[in-house]
Amino acid sequence: MAIVPVILSGGTGTRLWPLSREAYPKQFWPLLGVETMLQQTAGRAVGDGFTAPVVVCNEAHRFLVAEQLREASVHGARILLEPAGRNSAPAIAAAALLIAEQAPDNVLWLMAADAAIADVPALHVALEKALVAARAGRIVTFGMRPTAPETGYGYIEAGSELPDAPGVMHLDRFIEKPDAARAADLLAGGRHLWNSGMFVATAATLLAELERFAPEVVRSVITAMAEAKRDLDFVRLGAAAFSAAPAVSIDYAVMEKTGLAAVVPADIGWSDLGSWAALWEAGTKDARGNVVTGPVSLVDAEGCLVRSEGILTGVIGLKDVVIVTTDDAVLAMPRERAQDVKKLVDELRRTKRPEATEHRRVYRPWGSYEGLIQGDRFQVKRIQVRPGQKLSLQKHFHRAEHWVVVNGTAIVHRDGENILLRENESVYLPLGCVHRLENPGMIPLNLIEVQSGSYLGEDDIVRIEDTYGRC
Repeated sequence: MAIVPVILSGGTGTRLWPLSREAYPKQFWPLLGVETMLQQTAGRAVGDGFTAPVVVCNEAHRFLVAEQLREASVHGARILLEPAGRNSAPAIAAAALLIAEQAPDNVLWLMAADAAIADVPALHVALEKALVAARAGRIVTFGMRPTAPETGYGYIEAGSELPDAPGVMHLDRFIEKPDAARAADLLAGGRHLWNSGMFVATAATLLAELERFAPEVVRSVITAMAEAKRDLDFVRLGAAAFSAAPAVSIDYAVMEKTGLAAVVPADIGWSDLGSWAALWEAGTKDARGNVVTGPVSLVDAEGCLVRSEGILTGVIGLKDVVIVTTDDAVLAMPRERAQDVKKLVDELRRTKRPEATEHRRVYRPWGSYEGLIQGDRFQVKRIQVRPGQKLSLQKHFHRAEHWVVVNGTAIVHRDGENILLRENESVYLPLGCVHRLENPGMIPLNLIEVQSGSYLGEDDIVRIEDTYGRC
């Protein structure tokens, strides 16, 4: 009975705005170290006993997931694509159905893609305990020993130890995120644990309990799986059926109702990195308690988290604040107000600010592009194409383009001719011409695109042929 890592990558990480946004959420960022959170998560489940992972993600993120796994040398992953976010229960049902097609007795290790764990060997010790109970038909979660009266986490009340699974306890009840006074009482009592959101169970057990307590979820997901389209490592779930599934968490759908719930108490340096305050707690601090990332200069600062994604950020005389600088937004707040970032993002959404959900740099399957300058009837972009990748064969009705290669090598297909461009060479693409850009080289291709015309929107693209199935 192999262990199948199941990585849930459907979150948007709103409370880590402006770094984490819907189009490029926190699991794809290197928040701690050089690997992204998705890569760190996948790296905890490799080696003897583990199969290749199953990743459940938003359809829009499919190529980000595939590329980051490839960069981390994680091969053979199956990527389940959600046409719409429906919370964790439908996502887990889809993963369990996929695995049960071949091996219903295999154990699923369900993990969020965006959590931090400092002590991976201790995590594996806890996993070994959980496996004993899971193979006996239990659904086991990991309860983190609390270190503070945290109001941002749900809590678990642990009961007596299971007689046939040493180190595994009955799960007596879940407690919703408490207020500060209640959290202090739970911490002082010593019987309560933080809810980590990790679970261990066989595919058969999960499906049986989902069928018992959330049959409408199972029915919708079975139909979505039957209608799924499979393309290489991608499994694209049927859109109408999956979107009809109730949006419900696995905690509410199953774990709060089942008699099979168990918990392994663990002390593994876990954090869900759900806020900038949590990231400060998990980060490496200097002598004055500051956590600094990127080009930052501090004078008389204390207890601050300061992160810059490119622009030099200076801080003088501030204490216990968060300052985050990206290329199109700046966040500044007291660290104690970290949970209020969601309110700010909600306001940005209400006023239809694009910064609420999108970065200036937009990621595509072939690479990325970034707007540099926009004026009346013209726009300048930087385009980066990964080695061996190419854009769709396309044309525009309202704009002409001029491409200048900054570094790398490009093959430009223009109205039936192939043009080889090297550094400092350029090509003109008149309005209406059929064209395509390709990087045949071994290094990234960077070029500057100058657009001119009456309409410069991204929807003025007529795709004629596309490697990534977007036609």
